[in-house]
Amino acid sequence: MNGTHASDRGIDFDVARLGEYLKDWLGGSDSTRIERTHGGMSNPTYFVTRGDWRGVLRKQPGNVLMPSAHAIDREYRVLTALQGSPVPTPKPYRFCEDRTIVGTPFYLMEWLDGRVFSEFATPGVTREARAEIFRSMCSTLAAIHRLDYRAIGLGDFGRPGNYFARQLKRWSTQWTQFRRGDDDNPALDRMVDWLGDRLPESETIALCHGDFRIANVMFHKDEPRVIGVLDWELSTLGHPLVDLAFNSQAWLMAPDENGGLRGLPLDRMGIPSEHDYLELYYAQAGATERLTRFHQVFAMFRGAVGSAGVAARGDLGSGVLPDAARVGRHLARAYADRGVALIEEER
Repeated sequence: MNGTHASDRGIDFDVARLGEYLKDWLGGSDSTRIERTHGGMSNPTYFVTRGDWRGVLRKQPGNVLMPSAHAIDREYRVLTALQGSPVPTPKPYRFCEDRTIVGTPFYLMEWLDGRVFSEFATPGVTREARAEIFRSMCSTLAAIHRLDYRAIGLGDFGRPGNYFARQLKRWSTQWTQFRRGDDDNPALDRMVDWLGDRLPESETIALCHGDFRIANVMFHKDEPRVIGVLDWELSTLGHPLVDLAFNSQAWLMAPDENGGLRGLPLDRMGIPSEHDYLELYYAQAGATERLTRFHQVFAMFRGAVGSAGVAARGDLGSGVLPDAARVGRHLARAYADRGVALIEEER
């Protein structure tokens, strides 16, 4: 026995090498066990057990298509800054740039004992609990945006000024890189043109999660409340209504489109209407601006490009999901089609 164990599912690094790293840090001679987590389409995530110690490892994927993508160091930084704040997050333990350990930079963090729902429909809970789950999720998003990001050391976490123009350029450039000859997505191209003609003027800036959806939030194992916000890969200083628009995509997307709510009997399920959810957010965040069609289309655009990136990594064999290429293409078209539908509603 070499003192290390790995499941069969998707372990793409030398577990023994990680075991030696943990031994240097934690001491002892316990074996190291690794299990890849379910879900997620970007940064590979693993449960790590060594004796009585448990943790979670997040690493860059093997093939990084954009220099600014998969910023594991930024994830670690924001998790560190949020400790002791009103925003619940796992405790970060250590960041490691040494690529000889698991092949890419990585960090280790606390293993939270809770529930993660891959669908906004939150199957398996009561109507009353579901209503509380949505209230807690909304309150958590508002808490992120209410933070004094300068006071927690994140004053330089994003570039100042022209947020929407910079983001549109960045994500449009990514789409140019991700697209393949057989990946024609005219709806996505139409969103780029529409957004470019309607860039809003707003100086509102907050810490933004960047991918705030129910699959990136952990709830208490028994209670309908958030105990941890996960996957801060896309976090930055930006406009909070982009986060809100991404979160409220749930009401516009179908269940097979990243677990959306479109077409489901929301009242019977205990899920608030989109209007009521937005109003709750505005009240709890103290927001002075309201979600517009631009914010909604912009969120669909980012979702489409991000999904195209998932497909591109899948083509390279570095997708987190075994069928990443298929899932990514499906979602890229779904987001783009929903975005164009929103544009058409404006006419």
